[in-house]
Amino acid sequence: MSKIKPYKHSDLGKKEQVTQMFDTISGDYDGLNRVISFGIDIKWRNKVVKMVKETNPDTILDIATGTGDLAINLSETNATKIVGLDISSGMLEIGKEKVKKKGLDNRIEMILGDSENMPFEDNTFDAITVSFGVRNFETLENGLKDILRVLKPGGTFVILETSIPTKTPYKQGYNFYSKNILPLIGKIFSKDRSAYKYLSESASAFPYGEALNNILRKVGFINVEDYPQTFGVATIYKSSK
Repeated sequence: MSKIKPYKHSDLGKKEQVTQMFDTISGDYDGLNRVISFGIDIKWRNKVVKMVKETNPDTILDIATGTGDLAINLSETNATKIVGLDISSGMLEIGKEKVKKKGLDNRIEMILGDSENMPFEDNTFDAITVSFGVRNFETLENGLKDILRVLKPGGTFVILETSIPTKTPYKQGYNFYSKNILPLIGKIFSKDRSAYKYLSESASAFPYGEALNNILRKVGFINVEDYPQTFGVATIYKSSK
C-alpha cells in the first residue's frame, strides 16, 4: 500500500508527496471529483452523515477533510463541535473559505495536522469520519491506531473509501475506467498529471471489504461492518471502540 506514491521519481516519503500533490490540485479538486464520480460521491457522503447522525454525537472529527465537504455536511447532525483535519494547507484554505461562506465558523474548525500523529487528547471525539483518505496514510495501521486513541469508548468510526467491484460486468467496467478514463480526465483538467494516476493506482491496491474489516479488528475496533456502494466502486465501513 504505502509503496504506491504520487511521484515515482521523487525522493520524498509518501506523506510528503501526498501533501505536495493535494496542495497542487486543491484548486481543481472539488470540480474534478464531481466529474470523476458523476456526482455520486455526494450521495455516498450523505449516507455517512446519516450513520453518524443516528449516534447523536456532540463532537466529531473528520480526518483527511480536504476542502471540507464532509465536515460541512456533518453540520446536519446536532454536534456542537466539528473538527476537520488535513495534511494539506492548500486544501484547508479552500475548506476554510467554504466553512466561512456557510456561516459555520462557530461549529467547524479546520486544522492542519498529521492523521498518524494527531494533536488531540485520548478519548476526545464521539464520532470520527474519513472520506477517501485512509488509502493516503503512509502507514495504515498507525493511522487507525491513532484514530482509535482519540475516539471515545462507545464512539463511532466511519470510513468511506474506494473499492473494487467483484461482479461482472462492473469489475471490467471499473478496471477500464480507472486505468484509462480517470487518468485521462486528470491529465486534461488538472495541473498535476501524476495526481489522478496515483489516485487510481492507490485505489486498486488498497485493501477493501473483509480485508479492511480484518485490519480494523486487528487494531482494536469492534462491531465492524461494511456496506458496498454503487456496485462496489466504494464502500462504507462502520465500527466502534
